[in-house]
Amino acid sequence: MLQGVLIGLGLALLVGGFVVMVLDYRPYGIPTGSMTPTLKVGDTVVARQIDGGAVGRGDVVVFRDQAWGGELMVKRVVAVGGDTVATSGDDQRLTVNGKPVDEPYLAAQGPQGSAFSVEVPPGRLFLLGDNRQGSLDSRLHLEIDGGTIPVTEVEARVEATVLPFGRTGLFARTTAFDALGGPKAGEPGPLEPAFYATVVGAALIVVTCAVGSVAGVARRLGRRRAA
Repeated sequence: MLQGVLIGLGLALLVGGFVVMVLDYRPYGIPTGSMTPTLKVGDTVVARQIDGGAVGRGDVVVFRDQAWGGELMVKRVVAVGGDTVATSGDDQRLTVNGKPVDEPYLAAQGPQGSAFSVEVPPGRLFLLGDNRQGSLDSRLHLEIDGGTIPVTEVEARVEATVLPFGRTGLFARTTAFDALGGPKAGEPGPLEPAFYATVVGAALIVVTCAVGSVAGVARRLGRRRAA
């Protein structure tokens, strides 16, 4: 009786966690170094499918915009509709609505290209790579809608790196844009609890079956000795 209950519980955890991951998340490969050091060439990430309207500043998103060639891309959102995004000073520091932004996730590097200032239209996003010297991002498409993309082109928000195993881990939510008010980087979705539910469920089934098998063998041996 107890064995059946434990196996049923394990199966519920295993299936429930697996279903959440399959329905909510998709894997993506990283083909370029435009998001170094946050993401590296050859990384495989998992991203949660979300509505582009729920994206906030600081989120790393997967998108595909036909005006940019229709390729699947991964960049960081630095400004949303209604923002004025620009670079200023000799170091071309990023500013949003006139406020400088400290970006701890950036690759160590020098000047980041030509200065710019863009007003982001409603319903659109301005995106940059963390490797500002090696990223084909909004700065390279300023002549097309000010380098912005529609929120409808966002497919998912990156939440974890899964491969290679040495880099496996959840993304830490950035607080770089929190002081600005308005849309912030999103909180992690159900990936971590779903993963642990799957692992615990599988382990519970395996251990329960193994214990049950050992107990069964012991009972049979006991009956033979009694006979």
